[in-house]
Amino acid sequence: MSTCGEYRVDKLGGMLYLCRKGMLRMNVKSLALRMLEDNCGAYISGGALADELSVSRNAVWKAIESLRGSGYRITAIKGRGYCLEEVGDLLTEAGITGRLTHSGVFSVEVRESVTSTNAVMREMAAAGAREGCVLAAGEQTAGRGRQGRSFHSPAGRGAYFSVLLRPECAAVDAALITPAAAVAAAKAIRDIFSVDVGIKWVNDLFLDNRKVCGILTEASLGMENGLIDSAVLGIGVNITAPVNGFPEELAGTARALTDRSAGTNSERCRLIASTLDCFWDYYQRLQAREFLEEYRSLSVVTGRDIYVISGGGEKPARALSIDDDCGLVVEYENGDAGVLRSGEVSVRVG
Repeated sequence: MSTCGEYRVDKLGGMLYLCRKGMLRMNVKSLALRMLEDNCGAYISGGALADELSVSRNAVWKAIESLRGSGYRITAIKGRGYCLEEVGDLLTEAGITGRLTHSGVFSVEVRESVTSTNAVMREMAAAGAREGCVLAAGEQTAGRGRQGRSFHSPAGRGAYFSVLLRPECAAVDAALITPAAAVAAAKAIRDIFSVDVGIKWVNDLFLDNRKVCGILTEASLGMENGLIDSAVLGIGVNITAPVNGFPEELAGTARALTDRSAGTNSERCRLIASTLDCFWDYYQRLQAREFLEEYRSLSVVTGRDIYVISGGGEKPARALSIDDDCGLVVEYENGDAGVLRSGEVSVRVG
């Protein structure tokens, strides 16, 4: 064990966990799940779990029963201990929390179905919820994207989640939240699915010229100081295709990350945790723009002919570069130059 200020680092089962004043920052349920998953198919005695987690065997038993109640298949044999039979794609608070490096930052809630994680999180923000609250859902019945569009979010087919931020910064700096999140999500997808996605300015992730992830940041301005009081960052990722395919209006523009019919190996929990951890690293030093070079390298519009969409019309242009504030530098057909700070573009084909 080593210490650093008010924190200490404990090594449990070959993994490192941060503690505050000697108290585990991940609850017993999350820690027990992580250890069972790391030894999936093998038995771990209750005593060994209790010793590793520095809790009583009764606390271990309660954690196991809670995990079973969440849907995890855990067998118990006297004299051998507990065994996680298989790791499916359950979406649970313990499954997300147990994988977070910045576990003390986030408070995770999982719901089976919501209208929109962003809509619910905005209500939580108005009620005084703290920064770092995370809401993940197995399904969104009214998922939303930019420009008021819907985001198709069928049950069990994707990762849909929102996090509450209270950046207390100017709007120009808050505009960096979305591109930072885009890079974080792209890196998480690469790590977990071994798939390289690109970023279509400013907030969509694309695979094979079709959208696999949408990001929506909605901010509330403080009236007294003019700074951002709260920002709700919502991310939706299509992991497996809907049972009957995407709706007709999305069939040509959306796709899933995989061709599989079902998720596996806690993919949704892993993707959410990985995205949150990476994003938080960027967010803590947002003005340093540590994500910027990768954001530029992942762009699928730079150097291409595009349409700038505004006011119901489309204006031909060429995307030249992305500036230091993540604005898209364009040149119109008449030779005029401009920088897009908001709005939408589409890539010209042919």
